[in-house]
Amino acid sequence: MAAIRIGLDRLPPAARAAVEERTGHLLAVEEAAEGFNSEIAARVTSATGAWHIKGLRTDHLRARTQRREAAVAPFLTGLGPALRRHVEAAGWDLLGFEVLGGHRADCAPGSPDLPEVASLLRRLGETSCPGIELRHAGQRLEHYAAHRDDLRLFAGAHLLHTDLNNPDVLVDDHAPQGDRARLVDWARLVDWARATRGAAWLDAGYRVVRLIAAGHAPASVEHWAAEFPSWHTASTEGVTAFAAANADVRSEVSNDDPDPWTLRLVTAATIWHAHRGTG
Repeated sequence: MAAIRIGLDRLPPAARAAVEERTGHLLAVEEAAEGFNSEIAARVTSATGAWHIKGLRTDHLRARTQRREAAVAPFLTGLGPALRRHVEAAGWDLLGFEVLGGHRADCAPGSPDLPEVASLLRRLGETSCPGIELRHAGQRLEHYAAHRDDLRLFAGAHLLHTDLNNPDVLVDDHAPQGDRARLVDWARLVDWARATRGAAWLDAGYRVVRLIAAGHAPASVEHWAAEFPSWHTASTEGVTAFAAANADVRSEVSNDDPDPWTLRLVTAATIWHAHRGTG
């Protein structure tokens, strides 16, 4: 369930003062419209720069996601935003990330952003997991796998994002037109609250569902995923088991959060599961 969003002005005075000790007096605050993992989400500007601030109370049920993002951030060079500030004060945990320019990825069929998304996934599939405490993919999916033995198919030592929603993929507006597929550094992933350790191909699997929801056919998306070396490390059994488990995950999430996009993901996951069963 999404965290209840509040404005930065509702921080306790001591917490805001601790932020301004590191940033300087805040000149402008623009509350973020996307993402609801955090209670605080805003772009702030001061005399010393600009940051994207995310925050949760330290006693919040999701407080561990803040600690996870702080722990993984140093290992995301070229993949995600740099963590510039980390403040814990007055019962709040606040992260200040660099502000990334660009636009939210458009993943509809024929979009010029698709090569950048593919490049990002290729880099993700090559990224080993740092030696920090993270949940394993099998732990994340253990209540949804059809058979407990399926969980071994998701095991691995790679760093996974696992929540690749379109708003979390930012494509630099300065990316050159034309032969963009050769370029490897124009897209970044934000919101690493669900960072996980697991098989290298799983992020491509999570992305398959989003692409089907964006209008792609299951067979064409799997053909697209086959461009990634990590995809070829997956067994047919593993991909099919993941599609089944993910369909159950999406169905459960929709019960708590039945917004239109969530329901589209349920439909997409169900379509992929059916495709795997007959493809």
